[in-house]
Amino acid sequence: MDLLAKLATTAERHARMKFLGGDAVGVVNEKLISPTRALIDGRETILAGTNNYMGITFDAECIAAGQKALAEFGTGTTGSRIANGSFALHKQLETEFATFLDRKHCIVFTTGYQANLGMMSGLAGSRDTIYLDADSHSSIYDGCTLSGAKLVRFRHNDAADLDKRLTRGEEDGGGKLVVLEGIYSMMGDRAPLADFIEVKKKHGFQLLVDEAHSFGVLGPHGRGLADEAGLEKEVDFVVGTFSKSVGAIGGFGAGDHPYFEYLRYAMRPYMFTASSSPASIATSLAAIRKLAAEPQRRKKLAENSARLFHGFKDLGLELGCDVVSPVVAVRCPDEPLTISMWGALLKAGVYVNIALPPGTPNKLCLLRCSVSAAHSDAEIDRIIELFGAVVAQGHGKKVANG
Repeated sequence: MDLLAKLATTAERHARMKFLGGDAVGVVNEKLISPTRALIDGRETILAGTNNYMGITFDAECIAAGQKALAEFGTGTTGSRIANGSFALHKQLETEFATFLDRKHCIVFTTGYQANLGMMSGLAGSRDTIYLDADSHSSIYDGCTLSGAKLVRFRHNDAADLDKRLTRGEEDGGGKLVVLEGIYSMMGDRAPLADFIEVKKKHGFQLLVDEAHSFGVLGPHGRGLADEAGLEKEVDFVVGTFSKSVGAIGGFGAGDHPYFEYLRYAMRPYMFTASSSPASIATSLAAIRKLAAEPQRRKKLAENSARLFHGFKDLGLELGCDVVSPVVAVRCPDEPLTISMWGALLKAGVYVNIALPPGTPNKLCLLRCSVSAAHSDAEIDRIIELFGAVVAQGHGKKVANG
């Protein structure tokens, strides 16, 4: 039997996508003009689907730091830190990042995906149980699988449901890890952290919050949801990525547990993956310093997010959640219409993400925007205008008002 025969359905679905509106999973940025603009199919296009929340990817100081590290440390590390040793830059980033997070310990990973693989599999083992929100990111699910721990899902953002499931599992042996996200990447909603902390006080589990989409975005210090809620000391472990607000590539795990550093020797994704390149580490380090020194970026992001959110509301679009967030998802009734609308938007000059089942909660079809602090008011208004024009032309007639 042909091992790839099972992909025939995927190939057919992809062909239908290209027929309906273009290749939404194969877009090529021919040239990056700025954090918010690129040439796509020869047209200058507003980028509204990059997760570049702080707009830091073209910052001159970050670029210079990467160039300097490239010249001084070379192109790559050619191995894992366990095998080849750490570069001074790795330790420097971990030290400064721990300080930024107000944590005692921080471990840097090569990617955000790897951070979740490593942290889930390092914290929990075959005798333990991981309780995770049903809408958790795929990297969290994959990390749970790698851990070998028993997996229990609870209803999205439902602390009462978690309470019930923990009560049912009281006789289970081993430790219990509960996993939440700061901002959920598809819908833009956030975990009601205070409610979950109350459940934690009752059951005594350890809590991990994935701040991938909330780091740099939420809180007076930009540390994420727990920072915003004033509950950081109630959260045992934090994970996140450098590919959003930091504008680089990599991930992190942080905590205060006295054995935290020994996770390095228990996480196969950390032990057997080549460490981040010097240029990536140096740009991340420069970006963290910049985020700490420039809180106005968070303020501008909040203003831009509110502008897009309310602009879409005024159009009558049905959004993913009712809370202003840098992730603004528009609900669509079916896959063909979603693809058609996405293609019309791209041709009109705005790139957004397309999100379809099975990669979405509850089999929803979404057009997902991510706002940047680098977007100008004019760019936000243009995105709203183009969405309105596409709806008016009939591409999204079923989208408005549900």
